[in-house]
Amino acid sequence: MDTGISWGPPLLAVVGISSFSLIGAVSLVLSRTWLERALFFIVAFAAGALLGDVFFHLVPEISESTHGFDTTASVSILGGVLTLFVLEKVLHWHHAHFPSEEVLHPVAVTNLVGDGLHNFVDGAIVAGSFAVSTELGIATAIAVALHEIPQEFGDFGILLHAGLSPKRALAMNFASGAISVLGALVVLVLIPVDAIERVLVPFSAGAFIYIASTDLLPDLHKEPETGKSLAQLVALVAGICAMAALLVLE
Repeated sequence: MDTGISWGPPLLAVVGISSFSLIGAVSLVLSRTWLERALFFIVAFAAGALLGDVFFHLVPEISESTHGFDTTASVSILGGVLTLFVLEKVLHWHHAHFPSEEVLHPVAVTNLVGDGLHNFVDGAIVAGSFAVSTELGIATAIAVALHEIPQEFGDFGILLHAGLSPKRALAMNFASGAISVLGALVVLVLIPVDAIERVLVPFSAGAFIYIASTDLLPDLHKEPETGKSLAQLVALVAGICAMAALLVLE
């Protein structure tokens, strides 16, 4: 099926995002203290970016393409929320933003399977956004890339704790990340633009709301210190503002 979608920009974006699967190697050369400080702000910024993408880019696009929310859009948003919920429940997949030997995780295979499915969804979401417009694709790709940073540190830590060597852990994590390209290709080859606008874009909004509200924001509540909490709030708002600033592209 020829969807009439340009393949270049979405595939380039997805390949770039999949390369983030190698970022875990940075944890081997950075001190644990510095890494935790950096992730402390990245998680908050990523949560803001996801929410900003939803409410500044995805929701307006849904409203415009459906002339106001209809039942299909509402069901698709809920479908995004429920799909991510099922992934976590069935595959015991969840984000570990601060790798720690005290945190218990599923076996490496389970983590890789769950992460692979997550990356497939991410690739489909990015490709679908580019299919609607380049501007929406750029905003969504940035939001996805930002939330991949803490996730990939966590995934790399899980594989190391499962007994894999750093080299093998990186290779397997990269293979899992590359599955996002498959997700993008499925959208580009099989799904017409009309279906993307009516179903996949709302699905993306639901998925992003779920990730931000259940995986990222709860981590921020684990910090009781007032000064650090205020810093997290600043980073959260900065992520939202970054997505708002991308409105100039439109």
